[in-house]
Amino acid sequence: MKIAVFSQTPVDRSTARLSLSYIWVAYVAFGLAALAGMLQGMVRGGLIELPSWTNYYQILTAHGVLMALIFTTYFIIGFLLSGVARTTGGALHAAALRWGWAGWVLMTVGTAMALVTIITNDASVLYTFYAPLKASPYFYIGAALLVVGSWLGGFAIFSSYRKWKRENSGKMSPLFVFMSVTTFLLWIIATLPVAVEVLFQLIPWSFGWTSTINIMLSRTLFWFFGHPLVYFWLMPAYIAWYVCVPRVIGGHVFSDSLARLAFICLLLFSIPVGFHHQLMEPGISPGWKMIHVILTLIVVIPSLMTAFSMFATFETTGRKKGGVGLFGWLKKMPWSDVRFFAPFVGMLFFIPAGAGGIINASNQMNAVVHNTVFVTGHFHITIGAAVALTFFGVSYWLIPALTGRTLTRTANRMGMVQTVFWAVGMFLMSFAMHYMGLQGSPRRTSYTTYMDHPVALEWMDYQRVMAFGGGLLFTAAILLLLILGYLTFFAPKGKTEYPIAETETVQHTPRILERWPVWVGVLVFLIVMAYGYPILEQLNHHPPGSPPIRTW
Repeated sequence: MKIAVFSQTPVDRSTARLSLSYIWVAYVAFGLAALAGMLQGMVRGGLIELPSWTNYYQILTAHGVLMALIFTTYFIIGFLLSGVARTTGGALHAAALRWGWAGWVLMTVGTAMALVTIITNDASVLYTFYAPLKASPYFYIGAALLVVGSWLGGFAIFSSYRKWKRENSGKMSPLFVFMSVTTFLLWIIATLPVAVEVLFQLIPWSFGWTSTINIMLSRTLFWFFGHPLVYFWLMPAYIAWYVCVPRVIGGHVFSDSLARLAFICLLLFSIPVGFHHQLMEPGISPGWKMIHVILTLIVVIPSLMTAFSMFATFETTGRKKGGVGLFGWLKKMPWSDVRFFAPFVGMLFFIPAGAGGIINASNQMNAVVHNTVFVTGHFHITIGAAVALTFFGVSYWLIPALTGRTLTRTANRMGMVQTVFWAVGMFLMSFAMHYMGLQGSPRRTSYTTYMDHPVALEWMDYQRVMAFGGGLLFTAAILLLLILGYLTFFAPKGKTEYPIAETETVQHTPRILERWPVWVGVLVFLIVMAYGYPILEQLNHHPPGSPPIRTW
């Protein structure tokens, strides 16, 4: 099937206001999370002591919730709404705008509720909120509102997609729109179990309406959501890599079919994999764990497809610009353009991040690193480097494109400095985390020398390296917020391109790739196969359950 030729008109003001509302809440959360993260690193490194009115696990919860849930979700919705509008005529229609604003209001109310409970130290349960640790019921209610509000943002995308398909019968949707729909299909399906956990387990239990909770079922429902959450972060970064970065470097989308197939694979294989986070838990049989490990390793395939596609784009573009020799095309990349440089550095970080993911998902190797700070290091170079650096690079052009301003040379140069600071800080911090994890240093722990145990004392120098890296990250975060504030309010008025690349020639994309009933049906089959019997077992043969515990 031929790919549709889509609109290249700018995003209209109503859509821009909606997108910016999401993006700036995201960056307010990012700034607070960066502060909490720096304090956390300084405490873990033994460099400071927190005042009596707060504690390490409180700021650890704030950092995780604000960075992993609030920053990412708001930014993704704001970015995808603007891109969908950009590729479907320049504006969201009235119904989509209503869905988008309703989602923003609901998410913001939920975020405020959750933050109040964290600030009052009634929810120091970390972003995973594992039972039997019990937070305030209003923390869980706030989380539920955040999830439901994000669904409404997804409905805005679905509504725009449906309207475009009605008006362009028989055509394949624009690649950006297709990828956005796939991303939110994954998100809504993956969040259904955690919504069940919150509504039917955690809220009644936290109010005292039920005395105990089925911990194994609770954790299974969380990790049904928890690993697809990683791909909810990654898929918008992939969208920027596939669709926006090629335009920035003056190239084209390498293969429309390959890009769509990669996203279908991500949709199918990133959800039924949660047991690889529970490999050390005794309540799940090894056979079911192995099924999840196999499906986890299959997710490597679309990531490798993405790597091939991106470097094929870079090489073909570089050679058309005169690059010769084996690596001459690299010299033709716009290395001084932060719109390319920041996402590219994120791509490089994703190479060791992916390798670490394979280790975490492998049964024997996971036994070595499970619940060590190695996992934290992997987590940070995935979201904190590959995803965050891509989001930063997008923000440098997205915000001026939405505000009608320009990315000035000075802002671009400062963005390059910010990217280097962030990359160096993340490298130092994650290297120290990976090394300490291999030496047995646990995660989720405050500063301690374990009564001056010789092994623990060997970690101290690396914990200080980790803290220094966190300081660089905080410096980079402050610089980023200053640059984005400048691009929002003070940069010269002008026109900044919203970069959307197309294929160089007309390509024929198989119609099956946009047959949603087929792919959702396959996904439901995989989910039932991977989770149906184990969850039934956890319901029918669960232990007595646990009363709530508060350790702080």
